[in-house]
Amino acid sequence: MLVRILVTEEGETTIFKWNAIRAHFKAMGPYITFGYILFAAGIFVGGTNTAFANYLEQQLAALGGLANTLQESSNPTLAFMIFIFLNNAIKSVFIIYIGSFFGLIPMFFLVLNGMVIGYLLQHIAVTNGTGDMFVTLVGLLPHGIIEIPAIVIASAYGMKFGALVWKMLLAAILPNRKVGEAGKAIEFFVIRSVPVVVILTVGLLVAAVIESTVSIWLMQMMRPV
Repeated sequence: MLVRILVTEEGETTIFKWNAIRAHFKAMGPYITFGYILFAAGIFVGGTNTAFANYLEQQLAALGGLANTLQESSNPTLAFMIFIFLNNAIKSVFIIYIGSFFGLIPMFFLVLNGMVIGYLLQHIAVTNGTGDMFVTLVGLLPHGIIEIPAIVIASAYGMKFGALVWKMLLAAILPNRKVGEAGKAIEFFVIRSVPVVVILTVGLLVAAVIESTVSIWLMQMMRPV
């Protein structure tokens, strides 16, 4: 099965063929859409529900302390770039395959990230005014248009992995189910996830470069001296 997926009869490698990647990505549409819904729900909850304020404040404080540490390095821009890239890339790959534990962690990951953004914008608007909130929002956009879809897609693949594991467990428990077919579906999914990991890693590298340079510069330019 594995050999047939990776190599055609003519000996051509298929795992990185664009048509195959696009077809599988299209089939992931419902999971990606659901991922955006969870992320948006997280933003709404983080920005409107004070029950999670203390926890989210701790998350932001930890990020602020880390930012101060990186700022004190000999080359802050490079330090930020490397940290942002490794942090996002490792988390994205992790969240895809940890989804095998029934897809719950990717869903939590999406909601939490949305809540942090929602709380951050709401907190800035309350303490510094809507002007600063707008500056922050603009600063998030240049890298966010790459980073957020990458996080959503990684989480969507994690949720799909979890759904496949559920199906395999049901196939093992319920009568007249074929465990072998469920196992082949998981095998196919894992193989098709490889080019996605590569694409997400490249995209997150670009996002890290933008966030550590363009986004910071843009926010500095927009803030009054």
